[in-house]
Amino acid sequence: MVGPALLVALAACAAPEPAPAPAPPAPRTPAVPGDVLNLANWKLTLPTGAGNEPEEIHPPQLTSFSDDFFRLDDTRDGVVFTANAGGVTTNGSSYPRCELREMDGGALASWSNRAGTHTMTLREAITKLPEVKPHVVAAQIHDAENDVVMVRLEGTHLFVEYDDGEGEFTLDEHYALGTPYDLRITAANGRVQVAYNGRQAGDVPLAGDGWYFKAGTYTQSNPERGEAPAAVGEVVIYSLDVQHTP
Repeated sequence: MVGPALLVALAACAAPEPAPAPAPPAPRTPAVPGDVLNLANWKLTLPTGAGNEPEEIHPPQLTSFSDDFFRLDDTRDGVVFTANAGGVTTNGSSYPRCELREMDGGALASWSNRAGTHTMTLREAITKLPEVKPHVVAAQIHDAENDVVMVRLEGTHLFVEYDDGEGEFTLDEHYALGTPYDLRITAANGRVQVAYNGRQAGDVPLAGDGWYFKAGTYTQSNPERGEAPAAVGEVVIYSLDVQHTP
């Protein structure tokens, strides 16, 4: 006679092995810039367009958009922003841009650092400069009329210019093209703080309204400066995030 314990053991041995868990799906290879960066609250201004009006790409089209000036890099982990010196410019500027402008849903973003905390965090690298005037702006806070804060590279000097050019502070005296860096711009309590590669690089008393973030390439040269129309400024952005808290 077979005992109960032996019956249980025999039943356990006869039970089929559980099916292995399905393998997780392979990560999707990015195909367009919108697969790398969250572009839901941005619009893009390009250095192209009919007449004197630059082309603008808005969500949701921006999510799947790519062209020669706004594309993935070769490793498909960064977004390349290119603006040629002879490109179409926006009203009020003589310089071309391939640049994101912050949106708030379908409306233009507009906020004040007198209330709340407004932060843009990004990882980027400046990869090309025009030859005659080797200047590029890679990130900004802007208001309705002027730039409030600009992250600029002039030659090898990477710095922050603020208050429409009234002041500046250095991020890197000897920046090498193609070197990724981490940037955090925080606007709160009537001040703007900038952190570079994890360290605070500047803290300035600036307060205003109608502000918004920008990121990409704003090439600071054109053929009137003697630049070849095909000369470019170029920035690669690997990550980009904006947060607003009350």
